[in-house]
Amino acid sequence: MFAKRVIPFLSCMLIATFLQASYIILPMAHDEQKDHLKAYGVTYWVLNQSVEAYWLLNYNGGAFAFEHTANFEKECKTRGVSYKVIGNSAFAEIRREISNPEVNQEVMKLEKAPKIAVYTPDFNARGEKIQPWDDAVTMVLTYAEIPYETIYDREVLEDKLAEYDWLHLHHEDFTGQYGKFYRGYHTQAWYKMNQQKMEALATSLGFEKVSMLKLAVVKKIREYVEGGGFMFAMCSATDTYDIALAAEGTDICADIFDHDPMEPIDENTLDYSKTFAFKEFKLVENPLEYEYSTIDHRKRKVTPESDYFTLFDFSAKWDPVPTMLTQNHTRTVKGFMGQTTAYHKNHIKSDVLILGENKAVQEARYIHGTHGYGTWSFFGGHDPEDYKHFVGDPETDLSLHPNSPGYRLILNNILFPAAEKKKRKT
Repeated sequence: MFAKRVIPFLSCMLIATFLQASYIILPMAHDEQKDHLKAYGVTYWVLNQSVEAYWLLNYNGGAFAFEHTANFEKECKTRGVSYKVIGNSAFAEIRREISNPEVNQEVMKLEKAPKIAVYTPDFNARGEKIQPWDDAVTMVLTYAEIPYETIYDREVLEDKLAEYDWLHLHHEDFTGQYGKFYRGYHTQAWYKMNQQKMEALATSLGFEKVSMLKLAVVKKIREYVEGGGFMFAMCSATDTYDIALAAEGTDICADIFDHDPMEPIDENTLDYSKTFAFKEFKLVENPLEYEYSTIDHRKRKVTPESDYFTLFDFSAKWDPVPTMLTQNHTRTVKGFMGQTTAYHKNHIKSDVLILGENKAVQEARYIHGTHGYGTWSFFGGHDPEDYKHFVGDPETDLSLHPNSPGYRLILNNILFPAAEKKKRKT
């Protein structure tokens, strides 16, 4: 008789507990999450199921939360992501704690998975591997299992950008100087093939030079951002983007790049009013020097052991946008180099937000701004987990770096467009 009464009672208790356990929390503190990068992928996957999620800014390292289902829990287990299942009342209590005006935290609702485009040469997308370097964004998207599509100059000029919510600029040289790799690599087959393909593409699209094609592309991307798009760039795609805009109307390419001499350059050559981020910089005119301008802090006296930058601590309730972009399980991030590594702070416009900097040497590593109805973010360096990534080096195995703070910053940008519009306005 006792057993007959106890068993139904226990069953009811288990059912009640199960019904109460209605939210999944993905903790993001440094010692609570096995795979920070894949946690973003799970959250994106939930959004892609037309289910809303929550980003708990500055709470537990920037935790994610969404309703509990058997499928969602299974996905967490399959991807090796640490998670907790909590009840409605427990989640309500977390939200109540976060709402305290004295606490620098905020709840950001994520509404829709953004459609992602990566701007990269179509021959890269076809797997021809002409350019012997990888891209941190495509690597982390692949590792986190976040879907993306590739586009290049033809699609941009055909106004295909309007189909996407978020755009990443692969390590491009928008000045038409082929990365200024001439001195070290112009005899290499990949360099010659890349130049041939780019010149053929420019001709097919009606442009006399590659630099003219790239200028048309950056202006189209500018229109995309003006209309409300989200643009993210790393390494040389950051400074060369602004250089191309500022130098409009002047041939800044030497004959080894476009078969005719560059035009004379003086103090009136560059129009800084056209740029997104940078001002008062000078061009490096020597075609054999592996540098574009004074924007990049190349002569930095920083050793690899001391190369760190600090993320700025923003107010989550008053500045949710930069707070989202800087979510991490550490405020100090290991630095890494690239063709464009860091930005001289005296060349950054006053309305640009510095998200990460090395104050000791007066350089910014991670910056953000608005243009029209859209936003952009620039991140210096090539690979957050490879301090000096050389041409031809193998790509980083992210399964060895599942808790990378630097790669988390990239993924913050990818989820940013999913945030509730009324709260992300700057």
